[in-house]
Amino acid sequence: MTMLPFEALLDVIATSAVSALAVGGLGLAVLRLVRARPMSVQFAVVAVATVCAIVAGIIAITLRMFISSHDRDVALTVVSVAGLVGFGVAVLLGRRLTLANRALVAAVRAESFTAPKQALPAELAELSRELEAAYGRLADAHDREKALEAGRRELVAWVSHDLRTPLAGLRAMAEALEDEVVVDTETVHRYHGRIRAEVDRLTEMVDDLFELSRIHSGTLRLSRQRVGLDDLVAEVVAGAEPLARAKGVHVRGAAARGLPLEVDTAELGRALRNLVVNAIRHTPSDGSVEILGEAGDGRVLVSVADGCGGIPSEDLPRVFDVAFRGESARTPGEGGAGLGLAIARGIVEAHDGEIVVANTGPGCRFTVELPPAVPPQPRGSLSAR
Repeated sequence: MTMLPFEALLDVIATSAVSALAVGGLGLAVLRLVRARPMSVQFAVVAVATVCAIVAGIIAITLRMFISSHDRDVALTVVSVAGLVGFGVAVLLGRRLTLANRALVAAVRAESFTAPKQALPAELAELSRELEAAYGRLADAHDREKALEAGRRELVAWVSHDLRTPLAGLRAMAEALEDEVVVDTETVHRYHGRIRAEVDRLTEMVDDLFELSRIHSGTLRLSRQRVGLDDLVAEVVAGAEPLARAKGVHVRGAAARGLPLEVDTAELGRALRNLVVNAIRHTPSDGSVEILGEAGDGRVLVSVADGCGGIPSEDLPRVFDVAFRGESARTPGEGGAGLGLAIARGIVEAHDGEIVVANTGPGCRFTVELPPAVPPQPRGSLSAR
């Protein structure tokens, strides 16, 4: 009985589907077995499975539809030739991917990653670009880590030296008082005053070390409150007046009124005091230090200008490094551990600000840039969504 064309079409589809699924399932099993082999082998398996599925379908259809053996042989020959071509293309493509992958692996294993010069497939080329960027970030992080480690070693050396000197003096004075080598009232009083001064100095050094450790460990917690820039500058100037008077340095401060900040007044005040004290101690007598607060380009600027004679250009990039002193010891606290400017930078950056230094006029100028306070929203108003 002759089948209807639609029934014949369904029969052809069912026959070819069954044979293709059978061969495809076998191909998937083989792919699972060779999943750890090179991609060229896996591509070859895919090509062979595809050709075998087509051949199986043709054979099943010829047996089902009683096609002549001549037509069957022609179809099988065409499919076999096409399969050989496809197999060759799959092998070449797999080999190209394998070579590209080997080049990428060799670049990764190299001491410094350099993207392979040969043309890579789009996916591997994107991976190569991401690896190059990642290696760049790792190299920068490694350089920062080396610099930080060098700073730690230098800091330990400076602190060890700076602790040893006052401790030796304290020990000598304590022994002199204990053994009654010094008995006259004036000398005893002077020794007591000197001991108190050295203890205060050591306490300040320990406080600086603790503050720096909080900054570096990320445990510095800010208690922000709204404060006027003019009030903050006036407080810093008032706190620096005794040191300036003793050094014979004139300190002037001015700030724009009505310019609010959302800051931790204690911490930011400490940072600004470090800058001002640093400026006073490196400005000669009869010199001047000027603190100026103003607004500019959507930021709040606080600058501290001194008359220190300038900083060597090669030292400018390292002024804020931990324990860096340079030729003229440009960090707060004569004989200190070199922490003042590092602490100032850490506090300013914790406030989402930036601090820079540049030589200008008779000395240098430290400039602190801070974000302004966000204006308070009226009660009952809804923020835009």
